[in-house]
Amino acid sequence: MSRQPAMSHPAASATHLGGGPQQAVEHQEESIDGAAVTAVIAPVRSAKEQPAPAAPRAGLDTTTVLPYASSRASKRTRWLRAWMMTAPIDVVALLTPLLLTQNYWRGTLVNAGLTVAIFAAGGLYRARRHISILDELPSLSGRLLASAAVVAIIAAERHDSVPYVSGFMQDVALSAGLVIVGRAVNRKFILIARKRRWVEHNAIIVGSGPIGVELARLLRRYPQYGLRFVGLVDAPSRQDTGSLPLIGNLNDLEALTRMLQCDVLVIADPDCPESTLMELLLQPATSRCDLWAVPRLWGSRSHGGHPDHVGAIPIVKIGDTTLSGPRWRIKRASDVLFAAVALLVLSPVLLLCAIATFLDGGRGIFFYQERIGRYGKPFQVIKFRSMRPVDENESQTNWSIAHDRRVGPIGRFMRRTSLDELPQLWNILRGEMSVVGPRPERPYFVEKFSAEYPNYAMRHRVPVGLTGLAQVSGLRGDTPISDRARFDNYYVENWSLWLDIKIVLRTVAEVFRGGGR
Repeated sequence: MSRQPAMSHPAASATHLGGGPQQAVEHQEESIDGAAVTAVIAPVRSAKEQPAPAAPRAGLDTTTVLPYASSRASKRTRWLRAWMMTAPIDVVALLTPLLLTQNYWRGTLVNAGLTVAIFAAGGLYRARRHISILDELPSLSGRLLASAAVVAIIAAERHDSVPYVSGFMQDVALSAGLVIVGRAVNRKFILIARKRRWVEHNAIIVGSGPIGVELARLLRRYPQYGLRFVGLVDAPSRQDTGSLPLIGNLNDLEALTRMLQCDVLVIADPDCPESTLMELLLQPATSRCDLWAVPRLWGSRSHGGHPDHVGAIPIVKIGDTTLSGPRWRIKRASDVLFAAVALLVLSPVLLLCAIATFLDGGRGIFFYQERIGRYGKPFQVIKFRSMRPVDENESQTNWSIAHDRRVGPIGRFMRRTSLDELPQLWNILRGEMSVVGPRPERPYFVEKFSAEYPNYAMRHRVPVGLTGLAQVSGLRGDTPISDRARFDNYYVENWSLWLDIKIVLRTVAEVFRGGGR
């Protein structure tokens, strides 16, 4: 698949970026001049403002595609997610002891919140293709015991009374038993709903080799996996394999996803390089789908805490390729909280830095510079001024000033300790940046690097950050851009709140070590 040529505006390099899986990113469209309008707006429309379905490419056989149009059940249940069926039952089971007694209401609420959080962190609210309470029982039991141990310790510390703690732990044991019973009933109901096709999601299988064909047969024959097979796509080299009729080739995947209202993509054995496949999966329509994949050595024994399968063919859930939905809201809330607290706590440090900057170079203590943020949108980043560039063009195109003689002792100290970056906490509060993310770059270099490194523009799927995984991994200054882009994209595709915390802690260590520029 040929890549689009670079456009004049740096934001144009983001044309192939998509919204989050399952739901479009909440993002307010704002006009951006020139040809970049289409590049920025198209991937970030909200779910209520979906663009009209893309016209299929010339030669796409719609008579082959249309028979696979969405069923009534698939249209009716597109919004349904696995956690919606399970989390409410868990919460009700955990809070049931409150119906018997209110003596332990605080401990019961803490136990419920902690258990749900542990379940979520352990993946117990993720979708599964093969459903069995016996498969989940070891993980459920271990996490219920862990939560019970924590609340028991807290209860023993707060109440020096054996009868009180004993009564409270009886309630905890009751709620744990109800969770397991509730999950068993829930799993049975889901299986019945799937088998009777009350609940199903349209699925396209990517790959028409032996594994893809077998998966198609299994999904058609066994509706209990919750997927409605709507067709196979593969590379043009496999269009005449004679196995099952293909509804299109890989270049049609995005158009077919829109046309067939597809929610799930199953990656089996496509005849294409992985880099080409990744570019296709990051298109606006396909990036909103759940991604499942058959491991390359699918006949080998599955490892990990939650093995899954379709008809004994191992299958794994691919992590989100973008940051959206509940995960995005959690990240944004943590950003606002962190920035607000940091501005308050570090206000004396900010005042000292402002005074030092004024004494070093007079008025103009802040330095404003255009950078490129999420989806290629430009914004003004704020720093403490550490030097004065000769002109505006120099500030936009000069890559490094690490050894510039115009940087005085105060400016050099602030850059080495990253204190000059502290005003960017205001950018975070305004929503232009995040605490952790790819570092923002100037338009000139975004355009340059996007043309030289194909995966560079993918880093703009998330807000840029005050610090990032690449920076705490030693990739600062004159280090390979390809390495930075790889670390940034790894961060996007493996985001978690704990990963953000780790990066912040490593950043603090770097500051005290003076490992800045």
